Amino acid sequence: MTTESDVRVAVRPPWTGSLEPAGAEVLHVRRAPATSDAAERAVFVHGLGGSATNWTDVMGLLQDRLSSAAPDLPGFGWSPPPSGDDYSLTAHARVITDFIEREGQPNGHGNGHGPVHLIGNSLGGTVATLVAARRPDLVRSLTLVSPAMPVLRPRSTNAHLPALAAPWIGQRLARRLGRFPVEARVKATLALCFADPSRVSRQRFDEAIAEADRRARLGHESDAMLLSLRSLIAAYLYRGRTSLWAAAAQVRAPTLLIYGLKDKLVDPRTAARAARTYPDARLLLLPDSGHVAQMEHPDEVARVVRRHVARVR
Repeated sequence: MTTESDVRVAVRPPWTGSLEPAGAEVLHVRRAPATSDAAERAVFVHGLGGSATNWTDVMGLLQDRLSSAAPDLPGFGWSPPPSGDDYSLTAHARVITDFIEREGQPNGHGNGHGPVHLIGNSLGGTVATLVAARRPDLVRSLTLVSPAMPVLRPRSTNAHLPALAAPWIGQRLARRLGRFPVEARVKATLALCFADPSRVSRQRFDEAIAEADRRARLGHESDAMLLSLRSLIAAYLYRGRTSLWAAAAQVRAPTLLIYGLKDKLVDPRTAARAARTYPDARLLLLPDSGHVAQMEHPDEVARVVRRHVARVR
């Protein structure tokens, strides 16, 4: 796979990580140490099927401003499955809440002062929204990249998601997909998540293949994906005070919303509703970006996050 980014200098490798306790769970956490004493704490939450490595470039670009921690959600990346195999949105929000609370303790990795800048993509954006709504004391600012908020207008590019979420059907589809070669699956994922897959460097492509091959050998990889998706789709049907949009309306932290107009998974038309619903929101639309703007356009995402954090400060 030759891409236009192969002519650039080599990109940095993923940040090193280790297993850390978070309430009743154990998470694998990658950290980008700050290069400034004035840096503030930030927590990055990846999307469905992703991992902490989705934030590698943005974390590096913000080292002078943020002391960053990116956990793998339970069952994803290098994190073990959750206790009781609970992959619900509530469970994901609880473990991120527990992780942030530990970050703020003097014996944790944080400095023990104040809330964090919380940044999430896709499923991670939904989880971050629930954390910010339920525990405003823990969130100083919120940045959401293509958050997976409810929309009941499936498109041809995401119509497969409800089928994957269906009991029995999802497992059968997952087994069928698992029979495809790893490289083919990675290429299909990149085509779905990026507006232009040629922006993926050879190094990142090779890393993605190695990661997909490792995860395919895990006994819980399919459960993590399908059960998390099932919980997310179910939450789309909630109404009234229990809806995800009601949670968004309760967020008090200044919120930056970033949407790619070529997103094939999250309908960018939801951006207008999100901007109206989050009480203190600013909206950025990226015309040439897909679902993972932090990976496709890390420089631009880091630049607007930097401005957002400075505004909050």
